[in-house]
Amino acid sequence: MTTPENPATAVNRGLPPGKMPELRMMPAPSDANVYGDVFGGWLMAQVDIAGSLPATRRANGRVATISVNSFVFKHPVFVGDLLSFYADIVRVGNTSITVNVEVYAERNRLQACTVKVTEATLTYVATGSDRKPRPVPPLESLLSAPDRAG
Repeated sequence: MTTPENPATAVNRGLPPGKMPELRMMPAPSDANVYGDVFGGWLMAQVDIAGSLPATRRANGRVATISVNSFVFKHPVFVGDLLSFYADIVRVGNTSITVNVEVYAERNRLQACTVKVTEATLTYVATGSDRKPRPVPPLESLLSAPDRAG
């Protein structure tokens, strides 16, 4: 007799443990070619959005993509895959923030098949309202800033 599997473990099998995705989405038929493979450009756009989220939080404002340092398509992405985008800041410079993004596809969700489909490293620059580079604020100033939501 087998022990029943924890549903949370089954759902997250193959995804990075202890991490929350920045973005989750499912490509639609309009995002694919006639063979059902999702266009690489569509995936690149989503990776850029996912990477910009932690960069924007760290910059405490607007950022612009200045470089795609690396981008590897490891496996194809198909219509119906549930994609999870994980993004981690790996370097903070004076005006720039470099982010690693990993993308996982959950396929055949009833069988919990998960595949790492893409990994990329992108660099963003913090910009002001004039769209010119500005310094990334020190982390200490962000941690001590008053909560604006309350």
